[in-house]
Amino acid sequence: MVPNSPHNLPEKIPLLDILKTKVATVYFYENVVIVEANEGVIVSYKSSFEMLVKGIQIMKTRPLVYIANRIHSYSVNPTDFKYLEAVPTLKAIAVVNYTEESKVNASYEAKFFNKPIESFESLEDAYYWAKNILNEVKK
Repeated sequence: MVPNSPHNLPEKIPLLDILKTKVATVYFYENVVIVEANEGVIVSYKSSFEMLVKGIQIMKTRPLVYIANRIHSYSVNPTDFKYLEAVPTLKAIAVVNYTEESKVNASYEAKFFNKPIESFESLEDAYYWAKNILNEVKK
């Protein structure tokens, strides 16, 4: 059974699966993965390995954009972005920020990622940017 989407995305796209871990809830859409990390966690390669493996299994060879929907306060180990860069199907990261602190952190983290990474103030804007990135990949 296909789960219902909790996100009010501007377009209807299939929600393929939902993964809940100690670190985050991950929503696997057709070409977009929305990650909502839990309050107070540290997101690192080690803590997120299960999500990464499951994501590769679900998304297979589809090009995708990772959207970090920062609805909670948490820490990120930006030096671990090198592991995300190694995922060939990952084309970009969008970060949705709801606080000034989150915006500052996202700006710092962007220095550690060598693929497109952009900050947004709404999930809708992040989605449209992701869609544009994916359209460019298809060309």
